[in-house]
Amino acid sequence: MKRDHVLCLDSRGFHRVRYYEWGAPDNDRVVVCVHGLTRNGRDFDFLAQSLAGDFRVVCPDVAGRGESDWLAAKTDYAYPQYLSDLTALIARVTAGEAKTVYWVGTSMGALAGIMMAAMPNTPVARLVVNDAGMFIPKAALERIGRYVGKDPRFASLDALETHLRCVAAPFGPLTDEQWRHLNVHSAKQHPDGSWGHLYDPAIGSAFQGELKDVDLSAYWDAIRCPALILRGAESDILLRETAEAMTHRGPKAELVEFAGVGHAPMLLDDAQASVVRAFLLEPARSTEPARSPSEGAPPAAKPRL
Repeated sequence: MKRDHVLCLDSRGFHRVRYYEWGAPDNDRVVVCVHGLTRNGRDFDFLAQSLAGDFRVVCPDVAGRGESDWLAAKTDYAYPQYLSDLTALIARVTAGEAKTVYWVGTSMGALAGIMMAAMPNTPVARLVVNDAGMFIPKAALERIGRYVGKDPRFASLDALETHLRCVAAPFGPLTDEQWRHLNVHSAKQHPDGSWGHLYDPAIGSAFQGELKDVDLSAYWDAIRCPALILRGAESDILLRETAEAMTHRGPKAELVEFAGVGHAPMLLDDAQASVVRAFLLEPARSTEPARSPSEGAPPAAKPRL
């Protein structure tokens, strides 16, 4: 694994976005893996290792998370900034060359992928949407809002892991080793010796005030590349009826569900990672032509996940 960063511009100046890279740097097939709201790029270590023999895999820490810089203007923690940063990342890792870009997004990363893949002249050639879709119910956002953005402190790394296992129980039946991996790479030790989350609490600002359902159906309908939907069978973020509807419209995606998992499958075992790998390695199939710039972009939306 190689660490690097890309310099990005926000409303107050510049910030660095850290990313982790796996596989041969000259591979023309680039997989960009984007994590969920409070997570970071190290969530994809297992998936990246399983893909590295066939792809170049790039896993960023979205601004405010992991080893990336925190943003000075807390209102910048929103999708326009994330998409701008991720565009800069794609430009960096493709260096303007004819590379094939695949997108694997979990939760927040899935929504960013939907918006990115819907844009005219998108570089995204295949899209994996992990447990988020064209409709997010208000009730699920309210559940997330009850814990995101808080800054709890714990006396030890083990105590932090106990907390993580509680709030992230919907991840499903992970092994002790997998929980430890997620915990170690999302933990921050404060100067007083206490332990907390490795993200800026201000990322929770979008969950303050009145929350509403999120509807990204116009984006989904604009996508023309092959798509795969992953869903935790007990997910409250990606409802089954939403996932089923997504298989019949827009890119008419394939749907794979994982039993015993809520929000979201973490792609930390062979059963889950192999589904992603098989989809990304499928031979190219014909799709509808990409929309031209004259056709316009989908309407702006403000998802909060």
